[in-house]
Amino acid sequence: MEVENLTSIREFLLLGLSAHHKIQMILFSTFLLIYSLTLLGNLAVITLVQLNPNLHTPMYFFLSHFSFLEICYTTSTMPQMLAHLLSGNGTISFIRCAIQGYISTTFGGTECFLLAVMAYDRYLAICHPLTYAITMDKRHRWMLTTVCWAICFLTSAINIAVTFQHTFCGSNHINHFFCELPLVVKLACGDTNITEIILFWTSVLVIVSPLIVVLTSYARILIMVFQMRSTASWHKAFSTCASHLAVVTLFYGTLISMYLKQKSESSSNLNKQIAVFYTVVTPLINPIIYTLRNKDIHKAVAKILKRRP
Repeated sequence: MEVENLTSIREFLLLGLSAHHKIQMILFSTFLLIYSLTLLGNLAVITLVQLNPNLHTPMYFFLSHFSFLEICYTTSTMPQMLAHLLSGNGTISFIRCAIQGYISTTFGGTECFLLAVMAYDRYLAICHPLTYAITMDKRHRWMLTTVCWAICFLTSAINIAVTFQHTFCGSNHINHFFCELPLVVKLACGDTNITEIILFWTSVLVIVSPLIVVLTSYARILIMVFQMRSTASWHKAFSTCASHLAVVTLFYGTLISMYLKQKSESSSNLNKQIAVFYTVVTPLINPIIYTLRNKDIHKAVAKILKRRP
């Protein structure tokens, strides 16, 4: 009887953002619009980069790859959340929860490392312009992106393995709208201290290590900018980096507040609200931030529009 109770959980119940039907319908309509605009915005960036030869540079290579990641990351959670809002049923199977946890942490982690690569790319372009073309040639670009993916495939596999090795019993309610691993672990039976330590330190590796690269790169850029005497050079350097810094601040700020802080039951609703920012809002805002003041993108759009009959 004891064994039967310990292995009784075969599915989880995601409580979502609201239990009220009317609010669920409002949220469904809002998030469906956001998801559609997110897909359109990021696909537009990828298409512009691919169609315009002037954008076949390292910076836009990484930007188009980042837009692809944004599409994958938001798709790992949004369709399921929309389905649950529409049906009012947040049930998810044990296997689907594990798969979603693996996919979302892989894409989210890869974004962290790619943001670090993009910061390093800007550092090389501004501080070492003479060797930039050689250092960031096609082979090195693909090597850097492949390393980003490889690290996160491995760390996510470790996180999933240590999380779902546990037996789950008792409550199967997850106060969230997708299977976020730190919350899933809280439902496990037995001692989870080692698992929580592993999850914490893999989060440090995936979040803090790239952030150190970002901060170091921009510190070096600032030093170089302050040494420039030309106002035009100052403006060009800052305009090149401003959009990336805005994305980094928004993405890392919300991600750190979720994964690298002590959680409590009283803050569980706040955790969901924070998660909305880095899974729903930032994938929508990022293409806008990158294209709003980007003259190269504006020229690419104008060139495509002129081709139309």
